[in-house]
Amino acid sequence: MSARAGIVVTGTEVLTGRVADRNGPWIADRLLELGVELAHTTICGDRAADIEAALRFMANEGVDLIVTSGGLGPTADDMTVAIVTQFCGRELVLDTELENKIAAILKKLMSRVGVGAGDFDAVRAANRKQAMVPAGAVVLDPVGTAPGVIVPGAPTVLVLPGPPRELQPMWRTAVELPAFQQAVAGRTVYRQDTIRMFGLPESGLAETLREAEQDVPGFAALEITTCLRRGEIEMVTRYEPDAADTYRRLSDYLRDRHWQQIFSEDGSQIDDQVAQLLTGRRIATAESCTGGLLSARLTERPGSSAYLAGGLVAYANEAKADLLGVDPALIDEHGAVSEPVAEAMADGALRRFGADTAVAITGVAGPGGGTDDKPVGTVCFTIALTDGESSTRTLLLPGNRSDIRERSTTVAMHMLRQALG
Repeated sequence: MSARAGIVVTGTEVLTGRVADRNGPWIADRLLELGVELAHTTICGDRAADIEAALRFMANEGVDLIVTSGGLGPTADDMTVAIVTQFCGRELVLDTELENKIAAILKKLMSRVGVGAGDFDAVRAANRKQAMVPAGAVVLDPVGTAPGVIVPGAPTVLVLPGPPRELQPMWRTAVELPAFQQAVAGRTVYRQDTIRMFGLPESGLAETLREAEQDVPGFAALEITTCLRRGEIEMVTRYEPDAADTYRRLSDYLRDRHWQQIFSEDGSQIDDQVAQLLTGRRIATAESCTGGLLSARLTERPGSSAYLAGGLVAYANEAKADLLGVDPALIDEHGAVSEPVAEAMADGALRRFGADTAVAITGVAGPGGGTDDKPVGTVCFTIALTDGESSTRTLLLPGNRSDIRERSTTVAMHMLRQALG
């Protein structure tokens, strides 16, 4: 078994959601890269008993390394170092060399805003707390004003600051030090592969994996997680190198059963694939219920200006007629949410922007807008190509307004991939 680690993110502002946790996921990725198994991540407020309880829980779980983030400032609610010192059975001592380093940083910062020497002495005294470290700890020099520490032991505790701009460079320093390397000496180099599927319900994949557990030798050596994201299934498998053949057999097993739904086995996302397929082309969008989300998604990749000719968001029927040239009689006959109107919107986008590829989406995403014939979630799509066949389809998508809009963009991306590929 590989070396194991736990992450303790401190901060009441993170616990309550006022500040999103960016450090936990970032550290988790770095641990994976190192071959260290992440056992647990916990978030706790700035309360001494809760921080100590989190540390105790990690230790009882048998982790080799605990990484904490946050709580290293000069104020009363910044108590991580003191609690870690107590947890590790150490004495809190003043590091005078560290105090001088912090003072030099503070003096430089305060000189920029014209703070006088008398004020500086008061600030230095207030920040002396940051120079108090566990006896025998390895001190990590500040990136901002807060130092970090590594406290060797069983488990070893790595204490890092909260701001990501300070935590990340300090992490890179810490992982090179002997105290850190000794803590994770049992680490294993893991492999991680991702398979992405579209058009397959999670229950369908779950059934296949249950069968694979019986049919694929060594299946237990694979750690598999599945996630439904933007209407796609993302299956991430982590394994040690000696289980590579088992993963290959599982991949073959999935491919035999779901080859039509698997669109990526190399980690690429649908957005990457569509961007590649649009090389040398010019695409235009005409959106109604998605409010420009597809156009925004197409521009997320670098170089999108080379292939995105333009996009229109047209909710009102008058806008569809005036800006896209949709015949009002067509709307009267079939309704704004209909395949004929979607096709007319795509043709209008081709003409207006001089494009060779167009996507049109029109549907009922919001509550109160549906009918018996066209309930909420009814969405019509058209992909129009000047040098190939056009395709149109209507789907009934589940979820609330946000879900329907997001899933609509995913459907459109996959229709684009099929049309262009």
